[in-house]
Amino acid sequence: MMKVMSVLQLLPFVLFFLTISFAESATGRAAIRADLTHVDSGRGFTKRELLRRMAARTRARVATRWSPPPPGRGGSGNAHAVTVPEARGTTGKYDRDSEYLVHFGIGTPHPQHVALTMDTGSDLIWTQCACRVCFDQPFPRLDTSASATVRGLSCFDPLCRRGGLALPGCAVQDNVCSYVYSYGDQSVTAGRILEDTFTFQAPSSNGKRGMAAAVPSLRFGCGMYNTGVFKSNESGIAGFARGPLSLPSQLKVGRFSHCFTTIAESKTSPVFLGTADNLAAQATGRVQSTPFAPTAQGNPLYYLSLKGITVGTTRLPFDASKFAIKGDGSGGTVIDSGTGMTIFPEAVFQSLRKAFVAQVPLPTVDFDGMLCFATKPKQKAPPVPKLVLHLDGADWDIPRESYVLDIDDEDGTGGGLCLVLGSGGMGDDLTIIGNFQQQNMHIVYDLEANKLVFVPARCDKL
Repeated sequence: MMKVMSVLQLLPFVLFFLTISFAESATGRAAIRADLTHVDSGRGFTKRELLRRMAARTRARVATRWSPPPPGRGGSGNAHAVTVPEARGTTGKYDRDSEYLVHFGIGTPHPQHVALTMDTGSDLIWTQCACRVCFDQPFPRLDTSASATVRGLSCFDPLCRRGGLALPGCAVQDNVCSYVYSYGDQSVTAGRILEDTFTFQAPSSNGKRGMAAAVPSLRFGCGMYNTGVFKSNESGIAGFARGPLSLPSQLKVGRFSHCFTTIAESKTSPVFLGTADNLAAQATGRVQSTPFAPTAQGNPLYYLSLKGITVGTTRLPFDASKFAIKGDGSGGTVIDSGTGMTIFPEAVFQSLRKAFVAQVPLPTVDFDGMLCFATKPKQKAPPVPKLVLHLDGADWDIPRESYVLDIDDEDGTGGGLCLVLGSGGMGDDLTIIGNFQQQNMHIVYDLEANKLVFVPARCDKL
């Protein structure tokens, strides 16, 4: 039952929202900023360990999250079955299904911290709360009884009926919408859909905390039964896809954007919900855009049209028609925040491999399915050929640090460099542009214009 607040209790919130509204009208911007942290940030891993963990998470993500959900269990919108080699060892120990975590607060008067995996491949927002079956998380679960503004979503609310939720029935005594939502890896969250205030805290500046933005009446899953592959520092998942329950959809923003810092630096990354900051700020290249590829109605994912690939001076043989979205929904090229490294169809990956081997004068070595080049002790690595993805109307010239990871000479026997690219396996025609390739790139999802805008940038300066 919703708690009633006195006028005196409400006064600080009224003043707060007036302040936020004035700030938006004065600046002409209504963007909300939140911090993202990488799952491996600040955990002391070497570059070899970072690479191995990323490879394991990517394989697990592709092999599971991109499969269809079990019949009759709702869904994540991920409708592709992909066969890839099994990751070596136990993938669960690599926090196999988390990449970037978005941090904000839920509830009033004291917002409670949640850390949700940012996922452009699904649309439900949920966090663990009064759960009977839970996974471990490093901070307290959300206590909805401590919030003065929480309320349940009615079973008869249109969103409860059309939100892609499997409804096991409503509790008659309180008329609160229930949900069951599953992912391709058989992970399941179930509970109730609630509404409450989300508070996004701007990062610190000159030792002072930035202004917070509080948004009332956002809907999220209060996960009471959560089982599957949830073994990291997350408390749930924040969907950023096109569905009606995603964070961008509920905020009714025409755009959202992110700028991932390099994972080896362990710095936070910004995500902007709303009109992005001036893209020229901290830009190191020119602004480009490419339209989202058309998909079947109801598909919440973000597809691009990949027209070709260049490695150094070599334009690879590439039949774009073979990699277009098929009538059954398979194939195509997806840009995804929740996949670590970029995955290509096997034939494309082998062409990439051949082109790099021909242009890099170093001995090769395989490392967890990736192509690496070995250097001798104190040997300076030669230049690496550029990598360009040719999209519809744009050429994505990927910065070197966003497709090559330099491996340090840790034991005096030599180091090397690895191409952070992989294969989806034989017979698969899906390409996934992972978040490692998106580092140091300000990427804007322009939902109103139905296009992706991107520009190289110093993400740690935004």
